[in-house]
Amino acid sequence: MEFTNVRLEKHELIGTLTLNRPEKLNAMTPALIAEMGEALTAIERDAEIKVVVIRGAGRAFCAGYDLTVGLGESGSERHTVDDDQRSLRRYVEHWLRLRDLPKPVISMVHGYCLAGGTQLAISTDIIFVADNASIGFPSIPAGAGYVSAFWHWMVGPHRTKYMAFLPGSRISGKEAETLGFATRAFPAERLEEETYDYARRVTKVPAQKLRLEKLAINRAADIQGFRTAVLSGAEFDAIFHFGPGNEEIRAVQKERGLRGAIEWYERK
Repeated sequence: MEFTNVRLEKHELIGTLTLNRPEKLNAMTPALIAEMGEALTAIERDAEIKVVVIRGAGRAFCAGYDLTVGLGESGSERHTVDDDQRSLRRYVEHWLRLRDLPKPVISMVHGYCLAGGTQLAISTDIIFVADNASIGFPSIPAGAGYVSAFWHWMVGPHRTKYMAFLPGSRISGKEAETLGFATRAFPAERLEEETYDYARRVTKVPAQKLRLEKLAINRAADIQGFRTAVLSGAEFDAIFHFGPGNEEIRAVQKERGLRGAIEWYERK
């Protein structure tokens, strides 16, 4: 199956799904996410793929959503808060579909993993990171609750607030392991080897056991409220997009430009 924005390959029962917009640090567009959905369908149907590795081409895993392209229907003058919420919810449902894939999925994170890229990683089963990776929140506080609803389940409420309150918050891959975001951190030069060594060992386990183990663990998290919490993030984000907070951000961007606004928000 041929794609433009992602690549899907398989070798020795391992499928590799690569985000393939390296010139944009693999920032996600509606087209990339749609192709990822098609790739997930192919992976689910392919009995020869037992384990999946998700990675990014070039210098980064994923820099988040490409806001220059847009993810919703905001180009319409009739775009409402309800339209926005439905659009955002579709993307959360995409991440839940990845989480529910009946095969183990490993994120192999190098370079940048920011904003929506962290939603992707959190929706996989294992997160292996380079110890020098840069992981965190958007540089512009243009949303509320959308990303943080995912982070809470990895690092807890207080650390999520600490990250979410400050635009451009970043932690290294090593810190991500310590805080519980990452499963394991490795030196960058060993990340690929360690990831595929683990994946090859997992392929020896019966597919039914892998599916049932994943289902049991995910169901326990859903009983605790994971699915409800991340879906509610779309509601909070849409409310913010149509509120006075977003107007403040637009005013800063209009005055300083995008780069100037980022520098202003990140200035100590």
